Amino acid sequence: MIPLREHSALTAPDVAHLLRPGTLRLPVLPPLALYVHFPWCVRKCPYCDFNSHEAAGGVDAAVEQRYLDALRADLDAALPLIWGRRVSTIFFGGGTPSLMSAAAVERLLSDLRARLPLEADCEITLEANPGTFEAAKFTAFRAAGVNRLSIGVQSFDDRQLDRIGRIHDRAQALAAIEAAARQFDNFNLDLMYALPGQSVDDMRADVEIALGFAPPHLSLYQLTVEPNTVFAKYRPALPDEDTAAAMHEWIEDRLEAAGCRHYEVSAYARPGRQCRHNLNYWQFGDYLGIGAGAHSKISFPQRILRQSRLRQPASYMNGALRGAALAESNEVPRAELGFEFMLNALRLNDGLPARLFTERAGMPMSAIEVALRKAEDRGLMTADFERFRPTPLGQRFLSDLQALFLPSHHGGAS
Repeated sequence: MIPLREHSALTAPDVAHLLRPGTLRLPVLPPLALYVHFPWCVRKCPYCDFNSHEAAGGVDAAVEQRYLDALRADLDAALPLIWGRRVSTIFFGGGTPSLMSAAAVERLLSDLRARLPLEADCEITLEANPGTFEAAKFTAFRAAGVNRLSIGVQSFDDRQLDRIGRIHDRAQALAAIEAAARQFDNFNLDLMYALPGQSVDDMRADVEIALGFAPPHLSLYQLTVEPNTVFAKYRPALPDEDTAAAMHEWIEDRLEAAGCRHYEVSAYARPGRQCRHNLNYWQFGDYLGIGAGAHSKISFPQRILRQSRLRQPASYMNGALRGAALAESNEVPRAELGFEFMLNALRLNDGLPARLFTERAGMPMSAIEVALRKAEDRGLMTADFERFRPTPLGQRFLSDLQALFLPSHHGGAS
């Protein structure tokens, strides 16, 4: 394993070395997605543990152009790892990608199309913050090729928005959604629940307002306090576990009644509107990540590679422009692949076809047989030669279920 060192960037691995004989046997390579990270936001939210950096006055045009140059150089250096493979989805995440100028998004997509073969129906998502909303910009994003927006609303209650440090208010959220619905037939609304001082009625009001826009996709996250955040240092008073559980139960019932199926831990969608990019993660597909702090998982016939980019924007730009954007690059150990696969697959309420384990982890089912039996014996999942699926109990205690596949729990992979 190559250690993570922000001051000592790595160059791209030798592809011939990655194609040498190994211990895995992947009969086919999985679908490939592209993730592009934009690291700046107007203000860091107190609950956020993502790689985001404040740019209160916006991103200077010269910095934006240099970052685009770095992204292009980063992609050019990574192309040998994915040569000839088609890209099924693209996701612009952050930070706040909607801080980018319309011209920047247009240039970026042009650079991507010139270097990558995109599927004809490639899903191209951009995360947008209502606080950076401009109707003309949404129109320009759509014209550039973005075909899906993910809008970080979190709440429609001005008191709550203030408590969780959002830069927008209720009126801006409503205006942004109305504009998105006019421009995009496919969009997602992000909401959070179990917010500081939030009651069940408060939560219900947020969900009902969101449903009034008939969104194709809804993401509902319970607020959790993550390490190294402002909320970890100054912990807010959150609803107790019973109240949070009651909120979750109501959300499931209400969204099901509204025609939105709960298909993943925090995601609900109308038929055919699941987020294809995120599904690729949960199905243990491949993804190339470019941008500050972005992560990649790339498969080869006999090994799986994981990479991460330098996190600090300045370090990343300097490194990428000289062909050294990587902070870490290592093969996933065989013994850890069972856990890595299940960590993703078990987030899906319907689970996954069992054959995908052999296809995408490159190992026989016997490698996880002991852990499968333990999970079944405890009533946490059902597993046969057709499908892996968490039970309702397994969904409730998902972390415990996933942990059963750690090498220390089942003696390692064979």
